[in-house]
Amino acid sequence: MESEPTPEWSPGGADSPAQLAAYSQTERRISWLTLAIGFTAAFVVAALRYREWAAGLAIGAVLAWLNFRWLRRGLDALVAVATAQQGATRPHIPTGTWFRLLFRYGLLALSVYVIFELLRIPLVSMVVGLCALGAATIAASVFEILRPTE
Repeated sequence: MESEPTPEWSPGGADSPAQLAAYSQTERRISWLTLAIGFTAAFVVAALRYREWAAGLAIGAVLAWLNFRWLRRGLDALVAVATAQQGATRPHIPTGTWFRLLFRYGLLALSVYVIFELLRIPLVSMVVGLCALGAATIAASVFEILRPTE
């Protein structure tokens, strides 16, 4: 049995403008779903009269949203650098790009620490709020499976 040839990998990760548009739409969907899921959870918890937990969920959702935006920008920069140096045997990635990709973790940790210390928001509530990004990614993936663009 002969197997079908596998398509070649393209440097941008997408074969057509339509695929790029679909990826961009999925990224936007994950972005707004992160905030929607986080704020919905915060609203429900606030209605149950757990104000500190509601604030923590909302703060965590906003931090998750910022993390996603920063990650997307960092990866876009890496792809641009790699594409520009496509023929090089050993591509050079600027130190600033690596710094921005790793700095987001430090900035998120510092933000959570300051909010926890100054506002006395429960740490676990912010961590659960950060999970809104995972829930949004799962929801967007299920949407893509149920409504394929091809």
